[in-house]
Amino acid sequence: MATLSSPVHMQAAALRRPQRQWHGSLERTSYQLKHARRLHASYRGLETLYDDGYQRVKNLDYYYESLGELVKHDNGPPCWFCPVDAGSPIEDAPLMLYLPGVDGMGMGLFMHHKALGRFSVFLIISDIYYPHDDPTCRIFELRCLHVPFHDRTPFEDLVTMVEDVVRKEHATSPNKPIYLLGNSFGGCLALAVAARNPHIDLILVLVNPDNEVHMAVSSMINGKHPLEALNRLTNNMSSFLKHSNILDKIPEDTLKWKMKLIKRAASYANYRLQSVQAEVLLLASCADKLLPSKGEADRLQKSLPKCKVYFFEKHGHSLLLEYGVHVSSIIKCTDLYRHSRRYHRVFDYIPPSATELKEVDKATRDLRFRTCPAMYSTMEDGTVVRGLAGVPQDGPVLLVGNHMLLGIELISLAAEFLRLKGVVVRGIAHPLLFPNKKTAWSEGHDFFDFLNLWGGVPMMYKYIYELLAAGEFVLLYPGGHREALHCKGEEHRLFWPSHTEFVRLAAQFNATIVPFGVVGEDDLLELLCTFEDIRNAPFGKEMIQAYSDHLKLRDVDHEVFFPGLYLKMPGRFYYQFGKPIPTRGRQDILTDKQAANDLYMHVKSEVERLISYLLEKRVEDKYRSLIPRMLYQAARGPSCEVPAFDP
Repeated sequence: MATLSSPVHMQAAALRRPQRQWHGSLERTSYQLKHARRLHASYRGLETLYDDGYQRVKNLDYYYESLGELVKHDNGPPCWFCPVDAGSPIEDAPLMLYLPGVDGMGMGLFMHHKALGRFSVFLIISDIYYPHDDPTCRIFELRCLHVPFHDRTPFEDLVTMVEDVVRKEHATSPNKPIYLLGNSFGGCLALAVAARNPHIDLILVLVNPDNEVHMAVSSMINGKHPLEALNRLTNNMSSFLKHSNILDKIPEDTLKWKMKLIKRAASYANYRLQSVQAEVLLLASCADKLLPSKGEADRLQKSLPKCKVYFFEKHGHSLLLEYGVHVSSIIKCTDLYRHSRRYHRVFDYIPPSATELKEVDKATRDLRFRTCPAMYSTMEDGTVVRGLAGVPQDGPVLLVGNHMLLGIELISLAAEFLRLKGVVVRGIAHPLLFPNKKTAWSEGHDFFDFLNLWGGVPMMYKYIYELLAAGEFVLLYPGGHREALHCKGEEHRLFWPSHTEFVRLAAQFNATIVPFGVVGEDDLLELLCTFEDIRNAPFGKEMIQAYSDHLKLRDVDHEVFFPGLYLKMPGRFYYQFGKPIPTRGRQDILTDKQAANDLYMHVKSEVERLISYLLEKRVEDKYRSLIPRMLYQAARGPSCEVPAFDP
C-alpha cells in the first residue's frame, strides 16, 4: 500500500518563487510597478467570485467513510498528507499546516479544503491512494498532520516533527509567514511550536483549543469501550465509529494513551504561553457542551499579546465540521492573510468569493429591499443606459462621486459592480473604519468585515497610487466623512476640498476617471439632531463634553457628530455614472497646475450635474415607492429587476 508519508514539502519546493519585498514610499521603480500590475491584476491566479466550495453541501457520510478507510489500512509513524496538488496554490501562497484534534486523523478540514487549499479526493484503488485533482487555484499550500491510532509518539516528538517542517520552510522563505491551524488538541501543539520558535513569523488559527486539563480528562471517563470515551472528547467521531464498525481493530490502550497525551500537551503549552509571540486567531464555540471553549478563549486572549477571538454563538465543539463556518473568510476579515512579514492592504488582498457575495446579500437583504438600487451609466457617445455598460471594463479606473448620509450607498454600489461586471471596487475610506478589533461574533459579518472583504483601504495617497499602479478600480469620495455626516438641509451637497491630487494620480497612470452621482437618502432617512441641535439644547454642552471622545470626528473647519436619525417609508436609490474621462496623453495635468485644477473642477461639476439629473428624473419613476415595487415583484418574482425611469 502507498502510505501518506511522502514529504509533500519536497513537491511544493519547486513551485516557490523568490519573495519580493515592497519598500520605500511612493517612489517605485518601473520594474516594481510593472510587476505589481501583472501580479495583482489577477490576484495571483484567483478570479473574482471564485468558487470556495462552501456553497456545495458536503456529504459527511463520505467523510466518515474516508476516516474508516484511513483507520483500516493505517500503520506506520505520524506523517503529512496533502489535499493539495503540487501545482495548485496561487502564486507565492503561504504554507498552512493543519494540526488535528486528539483523534489524529487529519481530515478535520474536510469542509474547508477547497477554500483554503486545492482539494484532492483520495481514491482508494487496490490499496493505493490516487489524488483526483480540481484545477482551481487556492490561497494556501495546505498540509495535514496524520497520527495513526496505533502510534505512540510522545507529545514532545510531535512538536519536533511540526517544528522541523516550520524551520525548513522558514529557512527556504524567511520573509513568508507560516500558518498553523490547530483544532482542539492541535491548538496545544501549535502553541508549543510557536513558544519554541518566537523568531519565526507564525500565524496561529486555534479552533476550540483544549488546554483545560481537568475538564478534558473528566469528559473521557464514561463509555463501555475506550474509544467510546474518546468520542466524548473528540466529538467528531461518534458517527464515524457507527459507520465503520472498526471498534475491535482499535488497540485497547488507545484511551489511556490519548489521556496521557492530552495531559502532557495542555501542561506543556500552558507553561510556555508567555513565550508565544505569534499572531493568534481564536475560533471559539459558545455552545460547546464538551469543553469550556468560550472561557478558554477569554483566558488565552489575556495571556497572548497578539490575539483576536471570533466567537460562534450557536456552534458546538466540532466547529470545523459544521455548516456556516467559513474559516478562509474569517482569516481575510481579520487582516491575517499575508505573503510577507507585514500585512499590505493592496498586495495581500484576495478578491471576494461567491460565498462572500452571498453573505453580503444575506446581511444587506433588508437594505436592498428598502432601496432597490437603480443604476445608470453613460456611453462614450453620451447615451445614458440602464446598467453599467458605460463604465470601462478594464482598469485603472478612478470612480469619483458623492457620499450619502453614513455612506449607505457603498454596499449596493460594490455589490452591483461584482454582479454586473465581475469587478472589485477598492474603496478609499476614513481610517476610523479600519479598527483593530480584538473580538468578533459569528452572527454574520459586520460593515467593517465587508470593508475588508471588498478591499477597502484607509485614505492615504500611497494606497491610491499603488491601486492605480496595479490597474484596479478605485472608489474615491473627495467629500469624505464631512459629506457622509452632513447636517440637516445638506443632502446631496458636495463638500470637496480645493486640492487636486487625485486627478494628478489618475494622469500619472493613464487612468480613466468616471464621475458619478447618487441620490435617495432623503427618501430613506430623516435627521433628528446634529451638532448644533445638541449644543443648543439644555445641558447640550455638558453632553458634548462627556461624549466627545466617542461621537465626534474632528475636521479642520467643521465639528462633525454622528447624527440622530430615523427610518422613513423608503423610496429608492439612484446611481448614474457619467461619461468616462480618459487621462491618457494628458501629461499637462502633471506639470500644469491650472490644467489639473480645470480637470478637477470639470469632474466636480459633472458630479453635481448627475445629482441634479437624478433628482429631476426620479419623479418619473412610478416604482420609486416601496408598495408599487412590492406589487411588481409579487407578480413577477422577488428576483426580477424592477423598472425605473427611462433615461
